[in-house]
Formats: sequence, C-alpha cells, structure tokens
Amino acid sequence: MVTLLYMDPRANPYAPGAGTRPPELAGREDIIEKAAIALDRCRSGLSSRSLLLVGLRGVGKTVLLGRIGHEAEARGILVVSIEAPEKRSLPALLIPAMRTALLKLDKMTATGELGKRALRALGGFVGAMKVKYQDIEFGIDLGSEPGIADTGSLENDLIDLFSEVGKAALEKKTAFALLIDELQYVEEDQFAALITALHKCAQNQLPVMLMGAGLPQLVGQAGRAKSYAERLFEYPEIGPLKETAAREALESPALRLGVKFEEGALVEILSQTKGYPYFIQEWGKFSWHFAKASLITQEDAKSATDLAISELDASFFRVRFDRLTPAEKRYLRAMAELGPGSHRSGDIAQILKKEVQAVATTRATLIAKGMIYSLAHGENGFTVPLFEGYMKRVMPTMPEFASS
Repeated sequence: MVTLLYMDPRANPYAPGAGTRPPELAGREDIIEKAAIALDRCRSGLSSRSLLLVGLRGVGKTVLLGRIGHEAEARGILVVSIEAPEKRSLPALLIPAMRTALLKLDKMTATGELGKRALRALGGFVGAMKVKYQDIEFGIDLGSEPGIADTGSLENDLIDLFSEVGKAALEKKTAFALLIDELQYVEEDQFAALITALHKCAQNQLPVMLMGAGLPQLVGQAGRAKSYAERLFEYPEIGPLKETAAREALESPALRLGVKFEEGALVEILSQTKGYPYFIQEWGKFSWHFAKASLITQEDAKSATDLAISELDASFFRVRFDRLTPAEKRYLRAMAELGPGSHRSGDIAQILKKEVQAVATTRATLIAKGMIYSLAHGENGFTVPLFEGYMKRVMPTMPEFASS
C-alpha cells in the first residue's frame, strides 16, 4: 500500500481574506512608489496630488492602502487610517482616529505648541459636529480653540481643522496622510467638504494628503462633489494582475517552502481566477491542500477549482447576495444572463420585461450598495469579479419579474 504524503496545512502560505496581506504583493510596485513619491513631495512642501485607488472587489485595494500607510509611517509620516462603512458620517469616523494621530504628533521630538492647538481645534470640531451628526460617540474633553473649527459647517470646520493639523505637521517636519478605504460610501456633501479642505491645504502648501480607495464609481462621485477634483487627485486603476505578476503571486510563496507548480497547474489557476488577487489566494490555498510531496499538479489545481468555487459561493459571494432584495436579485440575474462585462440598462430591462424607468430605482440602490457600478451613462457592471457565474449558479433560471 502506497502512502501519499500531503503537505503540511500549517505551512500553507496563501492568505485569502478581506484586506489580508498576501505572502507576495506582486505587480503593484509602481503604485506603491507613486504614493511614496507623492507623500514625500507633500512633506517637502512640493506640489503633489492625492491618490484615489479605484477598482473592483478582490483586486487588493485595501492591501495596497495598508502597505502605503505602513511604509509612510516607517518614513516618519503621520498616518490616519479609517474605513468608511455605509451610513456612517465622516466626522464620526475622523474624530477618534485624528485624536490618536495628533497625540502621536505631540510626542514627536520637535518641540512646539501647534500640535496641542490642533488637538484643541479637534475638540471644537467634536462639539460642533455632535449637534449635526447623531452617530458621533466621543466623550473625551479635548478643550477648544475659540473660533477654530467650531461653526457647525462641516466644510468650513474641516478647512480649519486640516489647516491646524497641517501647520502642526509642518512644524514637526512631517506630513499628515489620511487613508480612507471604501471611500464611495462617504455621502456626497461630506465628500465635497473633504475635497474642499484638501484643496485649501494644497493652496496653502500645508502637508496634508488623502490616500483613498473605492469602487470604480468613485471617480464620478469625486467629480460631482467638486468640479476641480480631477486636478486634485490621481485615480490609479487597480485591476487584475498581468500574467507575469499573477504567476509570481502563486509561485514565489510556494518556492520559498520548496514547492513547485506544474505548468498545467498554473494555466488552470490563471484561467479560473482571471488574475484577480483574492481569487489567486483562494486557488493557491486549495491547490496546496490537494498537493502531494512538493509538487502542485494540474490535477491538484482542478480539484482546487471545485473547492474554491464552493468556498466562494458560501462566503465571498453569498454575503453580498444575502443583502439583496428580491427585486435586486432579479436585476443582477438579468445582468448575468447577458454574460461578463458591462451592459446597457435597456438590455437589462428588456430581459426583465420592464421599461428602463420601472427598474431605475432598483439600479440606483444596487449602485448605492456597491454591487454594480456605472462609468458611462446607462452602462452597468458587477463590482464583484465573476459574480455573473455565481448568480447563474444560485438562480439557475430567470425568475419572473414582480414588484416587491
């Protein structure tokens, strides 16, 4: 009897997860360097544009943002990192994170009172915003700086607050980097106030910069919020990995542990994952699970495909599907019927046997939930890669459209 030696699951290097850093961050060096240059120029008082990373789910935007922040902190830049969930106000997210950052700033070696002044300005901001935004939960008394960031106007007060923070950062010879993930969930008027404050800091050559990440609709949202956003931001598009980088993301973690991939295994995984980093980690994890000795074969990769799809259906896809109303599910199933890619609203409505106007509200809520995006008028695409396949698996036939 032959005993097959499976590889140690404790040593499995692949790391699928929401924002989990992969063992090999391949193909993103240019973006990381672009962000580093922008932040270093900002700290030096030189002109630079903030970056908004845009892309679908599963392309690694959160990981990239984390890497940018980690490297910035290592270079002495003051970093505030927040994630914008749905239905939370921007002030509620900013306040506790900015307090932590300003306390760090106050402990830096260079002496000065501007850091304390910025903390008091934050105290005034807290008091003013609590009146307007009911989700702010912050009970620490930071004092106040009368006449600074305390009017109750988010736009005016953010300008004051960021200006004080920028002056304190300038005094300490550093920069203030605000990192916001899921930026598309920030309400448009609040996004506009944020953009205005950043613009004022740029005009006054204060070292304050935004590094954000969001779904593709973020570009249009920024433009609608403020017409000059196009000149204030760069929008690096984060897409699937090119073949060389995708191979590196798969092979390098295994090679460090003495494990190799057959060429057929690589071809199978790249074909199934389409180069999307999250899916590469899923297929890598399950390929390792099936492999014997120190070689991952094409057969292992094919076995991994079945298990990876089952896992994605039960978690990555399912958690998004379960948030949908019946009408929204039917809309997405109609999109799936048209296949991969972007589809016109009229074609989707035709499958649903409805007028475009009759399903416009459904489309709008799907965009608001981050399930679909529209880069051109009347065009619609899934924000989650490969979601059309899932919709066909979970809803094998097109249901009749009915009101719900």
